[in-house]
Formats: sequence, structure tokens, C-alpha cells
Amino acid sequence: MKRIRVIVWGENVHERESELIRKVYPDGMHNCIAEGLSSDSELEVITATLQQADHGLAQNRLNETDVLIWWGHKAHAKVADEVVDRVQKRVLEGMGLVVLHSGHYSKIFKRLMGTTCSLIWREAGEKERIWICNPGHPIAQGLGAYFEIPHEEMYGEPFGIPEPDETIFLSWFQGGEAFRSGCSWKRGNGKIFYFRPGHESFPTYFQAEVRLVLRNAVKWVSPEGSRWADAIPNVKLSPEGIQQQ
Repeated sequence: MKRIRVIVWGENVHERESELIRKVYPDGMHNCIAEGLSSDSELEVITATLQQADHGLAQNRLNETDVLIWWGHKAHAKVADEVVDRVQKRVLEGMGLVVLHSGHYSKIFKRLMGTTCSLIWREAGEKERIWICNPGHPIAQGLGAYFEIPHEEMYGEPFGIPEPDETIFLSWFQGGEAFRSGCSWKRGNGKIFYFRPGHESFPTYFQAEVRLVLRNAVKWVSPEGSRWADAIPNVKLSPEGIQQQ
């Protein structure tokens, strides 16, 4: 059976600049996420970071990718527009995209959403309870009615996104805020899933339920069918504007 080919893209800035973050993710957040995925034999997982040539996302590499996972925060503006262009093109062709936590403000997510993607936030290490709104959805399989993350950054509504095709998870925080924390869309032939948890200061990506969601999400957004060809026929018109056969 052909395995799903995944790239985990990580900004890899916090881990390089902060000793505190290195203690939480000594091998980098991208490698932690990749490790959680690699336990599934159906997935073939590699990583890429901002610091690599083409940010690790050269065209030939993207052409061989079924699903791209994106985590960014501190250096959204440093992502080259030409890389965003080629990622967008691949999503429209059918490549799946999973955007994590502060990736809501990445160039690629805002480009695909067409909105500000803004929200309210508070970094207080509060408990987050994630309620499963759609227990029959493939991304929610293996979970109970809810799961909790002991310490996380709060994200709250209003969340400046277009209405999701599906809202799979809804978060509640100790401060009383609620947030649409698991949302999906389709753009062109590609599926997109946004998953809220994952602040760099907390070991969220080691948690079993979070890793399960990410494995499920990768399988759900992976391409179905052939690549979409973004082309239309070149139709000739007569001087009167009537289509010629």
C-alpha cells in the first residue's frame, strides 16, 4: 500500500532563540510533530524549516507531497511570497494542508481564507477543554466527548475566518472564552484543516490525544483522485463575438 507523504513545516525560530523553548522541545517542534506521525505505518514523514533553501519547500519536493503541516508564529513575514504561491497552487491541485496554532496568521492560511484570520488571545497557561462537536467525523475518531490540555495559550472569538465547511472541535478555557478550534475547508481540490492547540511554551505536541488528531487529520486531508488541472480551453471568437466551432 502506498504511504501518505507528509512534510511537517516548522518555523524553527523559538527553539533556536529560547533556552526555555528548547527545554520543552529539545529537537524542535517540527521533529516532535513528525515523531508523533511516524508511529503510523501508513505515513511517510519528513520535515522542513524556514532556514532551509526555499524554506525546505522547493517545487519538486512539493510535487511529491500529499499533505503539508504548517506551524509558524514569530517569522510569518520572513516566508517568501514565491513559496506561498507554490504552496497555494499545490493545495488547489489537491495537496492537503493542516495549519496549527499560530499558523492561523501565516501568509498561506490568510491567502487561502481571504480574511484577516485575527482572534483574541491570552498567554496564561490555562486549562483547555476541547469538545468534539462532530463525533462522526474521521478526524475525531478515537476520542471521547472531550479531552483536556492542562496548560495552553487561550485563543478566543471572534475568529476572523470564513464560515468553516465543518466545525469539528470547540475549545473552552478557564477564563470562560470559547473558540472554534478544529475547522475544515476545501479550496480547489485541496482540503484544509485548522487545529488550534500548540503554543511553543507547553508540551502540547507530546500529548496522546493531540497526536491522534494530527494522524487522523493527515489521513482526512490527503488527496482524493487525480490532480486538478487549472486550465480552460482557448476558445476563438468571431468578430461578432459568436463562438466558432
